[in-house]
Amino acid sequence: MNAVDQATQTQINNIQSKTGQSLAELYALITASGLEKHGQIRDFLKQELGLGHGDANTLAHFWRNEGAGTAAPPPPADVLAEIYTGNKAELRPLHEQIMAAIDQLGEFELAPKKGYVSLRRKKQFAMVGPASKGRVEVGLNMKGIPATDRLVEQPAGGMCQYKVYLTDTAEVDDELLGWVRMAYEGAG
Repeated sequence: MNAVDQATQTQINNIQSKTGQSLAELYALITASGLEKHGQIRDFLKQELGLGHGDANTLAHFWRNEGAGTAAPPPPADVLAEIYTGNKAELRPLHEQIMAAIDQLGEFELAPKKGYVSLRRKKQFAMVGPASKGRVEVGLNMKGIPATDRLVEQPAGGMCQYKVYLTDTAEVDDELLGWVRMAYEGAG
């Protein structure tokens, strides 16, 4: 199991511990609610179970993609298989190397999105996913860092303040990991 799948499975296990309910029971609760839209399910789980946004979002994602209409828990989803398809499949090893390095920082939760994976502590500190032109994009949330040719500042109001584009595993280096650590510590 890769680092993303392990972290997601840990998050699902933690949700079950927090709520005192099995995944099958949680799916049955969602099914009984009659809700179908992701945002509605997420908000229902936050209100009904007191889950945080990231946990509610992940559980809603899993139910909509794999548990809808069933009370049996599905196998862990391979969110990377959904994100890295077609011509983006060749970028998956680079994604996994980045995630393996980020896993060394400590605890955080993953919130899979349609085209990337959001990394959160109290708030999102990074996002990792495929970009155009055969690159993996690492979005970082941190402030007060001077932009460089590599650390590209983003316009205000975006998902992240900075982005770094990677095309090779050699670019997962101390400089990148230093920026990720700053974003991680700032989100804590």
